[in-house]
Amino acid sequence: MAEPLSMDLRRRVLAAIAEGASGRSAGRRFGVSAPSVSRWRALERTQGDAAPKAVGGDHRSHRTEAHAAAISSALEAAPDLTLEELREKLAQERVFVSYGALWRFLDRHKITRKKRPRTPASRIDQTP
Repeated sequence: MAEPLSMDLRRRVLAAIAEGASGRSAGRRFGVSAPSVSRWRALERTQGDAAPKAVGGDHRSHRTEAHAAAISSALEAAPDLTLEELREKLAQERVFVSYGALWRFLDRHKITRKKRPRTPASRIDQTP
């Protein structure tokens, strides 16, 4: 994923425009596209500076979190369901989540799906 251009470059481009250069000529001078210059100018007008927005992070978990009560109640009713069975049960309740979203939800809430007991500790040597 591309990184946002530095604040130093943004400030220099905007300073050149403030000194009287056009947006296109300032963009050519600093090797930046004209649309980027115009977006930076708009950001400067609206928020006071041309700082970039945050990049990355989670944007969709709130969709799954909205159904946390339904997921928890389905797990309490049948704690030995596989993820695919849990998805089917939730779909019957009109809650549609993907396999990956459900897995990430369980991981975030520290809910494990292991079905067999832990292997006993070794009598001879410690296991890592």
